[in-house]
Amino acid sequence: MSKYTTGEMAKLCNVTVRTVQFYDTKGLLIPSDLTEGGRRLYTDDDLTKLRLICTLKTIGLSLELIKGILESESPAKVLMLLLDEQAKLLASEIGERQKQLETIEAIKDSIRNKTTIPVNSIIDIESMMEKNKIVRTRFKRLVAIACLMSLPTLGTIALWITRGAWIPFAIVFPATQLLAVLLAKHHYKNTAFICAECNAVFKPPFKTILFTSGTTKARWLTCTKCGHAGYCVETIAD
Repeated sequence: MSKYTTGEMAKLCNVTVRTVQFYDTKGLLIPSDLTEGGRRLYTDDDLTKLRLICTLKTIGLSLELIKGILESESPAKVLMLLLDEQAKLLASEIGERQKQLETIEAIKDSIRNKTTIPVNSIIDIESMMEKNKIVRTRFKRLVAIACLMSLPTLGTIALWITRGAWIPFAIVFPATQLLAVLLAKHHYKNTAFICAECNAVFKPPFKTILFTSGTTKARWLTCTKCGHAGYCVETIAD
């Protein structure tokens, strides 16, 4: 079985040596062996694991979530579901872009031939532009709200520390938490989850979502269909 140094692992996975060392300190990638001088040595299995970590990191998972997935019963199944959802998103975007290109070309042809531009084409363009505008606006709004929510809390904490005034914090903190819950509930309306064990799509109670670990990619849930407890991948609700 091949043995790899930290530098070799980093080169094979196109990451820095410091990254490999950091994953060790976080318990994500513990070396299988050490030299007499205390240098880390990794196996082919460790190399595969590092490549998996890099893949999960690329699709937006936090290190805490990656660690949880790797320690779960079926990390490969969870990864497959995550990649499936990413593929669906990309396919949807490609289809939407292709439709836009076809509509634009149809309008260009009409202009070249000095014929009447089909009303449907104009409506399609307006609809797609409006849809993209709405999506961008919603995303910017959520990011802005999240940033704004943190400012009053940080300000009242600073006031508490510097002047001993805790009442502003006692008022502001519950208000920001309530707003966070309302935002989470709004997100929950359009969200469902896929079980990595039985592939069933289910919608857990909102209260469960609030008190489970995970991100907008995957959460630790109990499937309402088969009862399996593990990381379930988030998808768009029908």
